[in-house]
Amino acid sequence: MTIATPILKDARSRRIIPILFTATIFTSALLLFFVQPLFTRMVLPQIGGAPAVWTTAMLFFQTVLIGGYLYAHLMTRHVPVLAQVGIHTALLLLALLFLPLAVPQGWQYDPTRPVVTQTLWLYMLGVGLPFAVLSANAPLIQSWYRKSGGPSADDPYFLYAASNLGSLVALLAFPLVAEPLFGVKAISGGWSIGFMALGPLLLLSGLAARKGAKTEHTASATAGAETAPGLRRLAYWAFLAFIPSSLMLCVTSKISTDLGSFPLVWVIPLALYLLTFVLVFSTRSPLGADRLRRVLPLAIAVLVFFSLRPTATLSWIALFLLAFFVASLLAHRMLFDARPDARQLTVFYLTMSVGGALGGLFNSIIAPLVFDRLLEYPITVALVAFLMVRRPGERAPRDIALGLALSVPVLLPLLLTFPALDQIGPVNRALLTVAILLAILAVFRARPVVPATATAALVAIWALFGTANVLMIDRSFFGVHQISVKAGVREYRNGTTVHGAQLVSETTGRPTPLTYYHPRGLMAELVNDTRKTPARTIGIIGLGTGALSCYAKPGQDWHYYEIDPMVVDIATNPQYFSFMSTCAPDAKIHVGDARIVLQEQTDLKYDILVIDAYSSDAIPVHLATAEAIRLYLDRLNEGGILVFHVSNRFYDLTQPLAVAAKELGLVGRYRYQKTDELEGATGAYPSKVVTLARTVEDLGVSATDPAWGPLPEPTIKLWTDDYANLLAALR
Repeated sequence: MTIATPILKDARSRRIIPILFTATIFTSALLLFFVQPLFTRMVLPQIGGAPAVWTTAMLFFQTVLIGGYLYAHLMTRHVPVLAQVGIHTALLLLALLFLPLAVPQGWQYDPTRPVVTQTLWLYMLGVGLPFAVLSANAPLIQSWYRKSGGPSADDPYFLYAASNLGSLVALLAFPLVAEPLFGVKAISGGWSIGFMALGPLLLLSGLAARKGAKTEHTASATAGAETAPGLRRLAYWAFLAFIPSSLMLCVTSKISTDLGSFPLVWVIPLALYLLTFVLVFSTRSPLGADRLRRVLPLAIAVLVFFSLRPTATLSWIALFLLAFFVASLLAHRMLFDARPDARQLTVFYLTMSVGGALGGLFNSIIAPLVFDRLLEYPITVALVAFLMVRRPGERAPRDIALGLALSVPVLLPLLLTFPALDQIGPVNRALLTVAILLAILAVFRARPVVPATATAALVAIWALFGTANVLMIDRSFFGVHQISVKAGVREYRNGTTVHGAQLVSETTGRPTPLTYYHPRGLMAELVNDTRKTPARTIGIIGLGTGALSCYAKPGQDWHYYEIDPMVVDIATNPQYFSFMSTCAPDAKIHVGDARIVLQEQTDLKYDILVIDAYSSDAIPVHLATAEAIRLYLDRLNEGGILVFHVSNRFYDLTQPLAVAAKELGLVGRYRYQKTDELEGATGAYPSKVVTLARTVEDLGVSATDPAWGPLPEPTIKLWTDDYANLLAALR
C-alpha cells in the first residue's frame, strides 16, 4: 500500500491536470471575447455610434492581443516558471483596480480632437490592463501545460481548441443571453466576478507547471532545442492566419451590404471562424488538409460566384457561409499541420496573431482608405485559391502562364457583351463563368497552380471592371456609397439602403423629393403641418440627399446633423442631387454623432426635430434610448414635436418608442403608409413614422387625422444606455 499510494496520486494528478488547464484556458477565452462587445456597448453613448468607433475598437483589441502574445513569448523564453506565475499574478491583481468596468471618471469627448485617438485612449484607460492580461493567457497557459507533465504535454495545441470553444460560447452568449436579460452594469458586475475567479485557476495552473518544470527541463536538454523558425516559415504562418481572418470580415461586409446588418449578421461568420479552430486544431481531427482540398474547388466556385452576384436570399447566404467555412477549415488545418515543436509554441501564436491582425488591418483600415468599394473580397478570394497549392514546384512559372491563358474564356462572359449572353441574365452569366472555372479546376487538379492563377485572374479583372456603369462609387468608414441611374431616376445607396433619389429630367427649378420624402408621403405631411404655430426652426438628424429641404419656407431656420462627411459631399454636390443647393443653400449642416453634437448645443431649440437615422439596416441604438429622447426634449421648444422616421426592413421601433413615451409622460401617434396609398405617386416609398410630443395639441395633424393611430401598448422593457435588447425589436 505504501508503495502504491504515490503511484495512485500521480495517476490522479495526471487526470486532473488537463481538466484544470482546459477549464482555465476556456474561462480566460470566455472573458476575453465577452469583454469586447461589453465595453464597446458601454462607451457608445459617450463617444457615438459610428462604425468607425467599432473599427477602432477592433484595432485596439487586435493590437493589444499581439502585445499579450509578445509578453507571453518573452516571459516563457527568459523568465523561470515560478517568476512567470508571480509576475502574471501581480498583473492580474493590478487589473482588479479597473473593475468593475466603466467609462473612466472625468473622461469627456472632445469634438475638436480626432475621434480615433480619443477612442483608443478611452479603451486603454477603461479596459487596457484587464484585456492585456487575458490576451496573454492562451499561449502562456499552453506553455505552462507543456511543463506540467500532463498527458500530451509535448503537444499542448489541443488547448487552443478549448480556448476557441470558450470564445465561441462568449460570442453567442452576449447577444443571445446577456444583453436581452441584463443591463450593461449587471453584465459588467458578472464579468468582474468571472475575472476574479480566473485568478485561482491561473495560480493553480502555474504551480502545476512549476511542479513539472524540472522533468521538462531534463527532457528538453536530452532532446535538444528545435531550430528557431526562419523568416520564410514565419511568413507562411502569418499568410495562413491572414486568409481566414480577412475572409471572415469580407463575408460579414458582403452579407451586410447585400442583405442588411441585422442581429447576429457579424456573429455567425465569426462563430464559424472560431469553430474551425475547434474542429481542426487537434491531431485526432478527421478533417485533414488533403480531405479538405478535395472540396475546396467547390468552395472557391461559390466564393467566385458571389463575387459576381449579391447574396440575395437566405439559402444563398447559407451556401456562401458554407464556402467560407470550408476555406477557413483548410487554412487553419494547414496552420495546425505547420505548427512547430511545443518549445516554439509562443512564437507560433505570436505570428498567428500578427497574421490575423493584418487581416483585420487590411479589411478595417487599409481597404476603406485605398479602395472605393469592397475590393478586399475578390483579393482575398484570389488568395484562397492558392490554398490548393501544396508547393509550387519547378513548373510554377509555366503553370502561372497557363493559368493566365486559360482565364480568358472564363473572363469573356464577364467582360464582353454578347447578345446571347445578355439574354440569359446576370445570374446565368455568373453561373456560366463559374462552370468554366470548375472545368479548369477539374482538368488541372494535379497542377493546382494553374487553376489558382486562373481564379486570381478572374477576380482581378472583376475588381477592375465590375462597376463600369455606376455614376459614382466610394466608401468611408460608414460603408459603400453608390450613385447610379436607373429608369430615369438617379439613386443614392449606402450599402443596399436607398437614401434618396431624384428625377434625371429635373435639371432646372425646384426638384421633387422622391422615396420616403415624396410630397404625398408622411414626412412631407409633418414638416408642412402648420399645427398651432408654424414651425420656425427645424432640425433633421440624418442628411441623406437633403430631399426634405425642398419643403423649407421663407424665414425658417433649418439644421441638419450628419455623421458621415461623405454624405455631406454627396448631398451638397448639384451634379448628383440639387435638393440642398436649390432649396436650402443656407441650411446649417453639423457633422458628427447627432447625440454628442446636440449635447453641446444648449442654446439651440427646435419646433420640429426629425430623427431620420433609423431607416438604414443597422440602427444606432444610442439614438433610441430614454436618455437620447430626454435630450431631444431638452432641444425642443414649448409646443414642439418629435418626428421619428422608423421605416426599416429588419426592426420595428414602435415598441421601444412606445415604452419611452409612457416612461417620459409623452403622447404619441403612429402611422404606416402602405404602397396602395401612394398609387400613381412616381418614385414614392411607403413609410412608417412615429410622432411624440408633450401634449396632444402639439402633435398637430398626426392627432387630428384619423389615419394616424395610437402607439401600441408597451410589451418590452425600456431601452436605456444601460439596457437595450435589439432582439426584441427584430421583426
